[in-house]
Amino acid sequence: MTETPPGTSRLLGLGSWPEARRIAGILREETVGGALLLAGAVAAMIWANSPWSGTYEALRAFRVGPAALHLDLSLATWAADGLLAIFFFVAGLELKREFVAGDLRQVRRAAVPVAAALGGVIVPAVLYLLLTLGVGASSGAARGWAIPTATDIAFALAVLAVIGRYLPTALRTFLLTLAVVDDLVAIVIIALFYTEHLSVLPLLGALLPLAVFALLVQRRVRAWWLLLPLAAATWALMHASGVHATVAGVLLAFTVPVLRSERSGGPEAGPGLAEHFEHRLRPISAGVAVPVFAFMSAGVSLGGLSGLAGALSDPVAVGVVVGLVAGKPIGIMLATWLVARFTHARLDEGLAWVDVAGLAVLAGIGFTVSLLIGELAFGAGSERDAYVKVAVLTGSLIAALTATVILRLRNRVYRRIHEAETVDRDHDGIPDVYQKRS
Repeated sequence: MTETPPGTSRLLGLGSWPEARRIAGILREETVGGALLLAGAVAAMIWANSPWSGTYEALRAFRVGPAALHLDLSLATWAADGLLAIFFFVAGLELKREFVAGDLRQVRRAAVPVAAALGGVIVPAVLYLLLTLGVGASSGAARGWAIPTATDIAFALAVLAVIGRYLPTALRTFLLTLAVVDDLVAIVIIALFYTEHLSVLPLLGALLPLAVFALLVQRRVRAWWLLLPLAAATWALMHASGVHATVAGVLLAFTVPVLRSERSGGPEAGPGLAEHFEHRLRPISAGVAVPVFAFMSAGVSLGGLSGLAGALSDPVAVGVVVGLVAGKPIGIMLATWLVARFTHARLDEGLAWVDVAGLAVLAGIGFTVSLLIGELAFGAGSERDAYVKVAVLTGSLIAALTATVILRLRNRVYRRIHEAETVDRDHDGIPDVYQKRS
C-alpha cells in the first residue's frame, strides 16, 4: 500500500469525526438488530421443519384488523407491509441525513457508495436473468430478477461486528451507506415493477395526509398523537392503492427536515427532527420490525437433504444464489473501480482493494428485502417462493462465510489502523488523525 500523493483525491477517506461518531452509534444498534434478526430466522426455520410446522403456518395465516377498511390482513402480511414500513422510514431518514447534513453532501464522497450500490443492483439482476433465460417466459421466472439485488443492513452489520472489530471507520461507513442506498433502490423497484393493480383514487387520497404530515414536520411539530394517525392514514391509503405500503415509509421520511430551523438557532443548535425520529424509531426498526418480519418470512420446510437439493436445483434458486454470491461483489467492485479510474482517485492510506472486496462480498447478504421481493414476485406460500427462501438463506450464508474468511485475513491491518485512528495525544476527545485530515 502506497501513501496517497498530495493533491490526489482519496477514495473511502476518513470523513469527519462527528460523522464517525454518529455512524458508530448506528452500527451498535443495527448490530443488536442483526443478532435478533438471525435469531428470528433460525427460530422460524426450526419451527417450520418440526412436527409442529402446521402451527407455524396457522400463525402466519391468522388474520387480524378492521375488515371495513380492507385491513383484515394475515400476520405475515402485517409483518411485510406494516413493520417493514417502519424499517424503510428509518432507512429514508438515514439517507436524507447523509445527503443533507452528513459527509455525503459532498458529491465526491457520495459518488462512491451510490455507484457501488447501483453496480450491486445491476449485475446481480443481469446474472439472474441470464441464468433463468432458458426456463421460458411462461414460467414467470423472470419476475424474480430483483430478488438478489438487495443488501440486508442489520444482518450484514451484525456479521461485520463479529469479524471486523478493527475495521476502519471509512469502510464501515461505506457499507452502511451502500446498504441504505441499496434499500432506497429496492423500494423504487418495488413501486415500479411489483405494483400489479393500481387504484388511482386511494393513491391520490394518500397525498392528503402525506401533505399534512409534511406541513407539520416542516413546522417542527413532534406530537406523536398528531403525526402517527397521519402516517397510518398515508400507509393505509397507499396499501389500498395497490402500491406496496412500504413506499409510504420512504415518502414520509423524505418530508422530515434534517436541519433545525433558523428560529431554533439554525443547524448548529443541535439535532434536527430527522435525527430525533431516527433516534426514537431505529431501536423499534432494528429490534422489533425486522426480526419479526424475519420470523414470519424465513420459515420454510426443507424436506430433508433431498428437498434442499431439489429446491437449490431450480433455475430461480440458482439465479438468486449466484446473484447474491457473485453478482453483488462483482457489481460493487466494478462500480467502485470505475469511479476510482475516471476520477483518478486512490484508496485512502492504510486501505487496500481486498478490504473493499471483503465488504462487497458481505453485501451479498440479502435477507430481509430479498425475501420481501420473493413474496411479491411469486406469491407468498407458493412453491417457487419456498425455493426463493431457501436460495436467499443459502446465498446469504455463503456470502457471510466467504466475507468472514477475507476480512479475518485483514484483521491485523485493521487493528493497526484502528489504533492509529484512536490516538488522542492532546486529550481533547477527538482522535488526532481527524484533526490532521481536517
